Amino acid sequence: MIKTSLIEISIVIVLLLSSGYYGYTISEDKWLQRIKELESKVAKAEEESTKENVKIVEKVVTKTKLIETRGEDIIKYIDREVVKYDEKFSKGGVCEIPHEFIKALNDAAEEPK
Repeated sequence: MIKTSLIEISIVIVLLLSSGYYGYTISEDKWLQRIKELESKVAKAEEESTKENVKIVEKVVTKTKLIETRGEDIIKYIDREVVKYDEKFSKGGVCEIPHEFIKALNDAAEEPK
């Protein structure tokens, strides 16, 4: 009688352990599959991020070139206009701030479009 109950108990323990292990392996496979899916999504997101970063860098470079060009144009314009007012001042005129300079300063302060 005791031998039978020990055998039955050991069988039950083995069945419980094996079913637990089986459930663990199934669960583990599902988690591994989920991890692979998420890794592929992360890889795609990194790829898209890289493309967007390139676009952003291109925009920054373009805007920087625009600002530099615009600054050079304003400097050339002011240099051209200074000559006119230098001549007036050297002939005994009053030193005044021309409206063109004020307009150029205001234009330079505007944000590039």
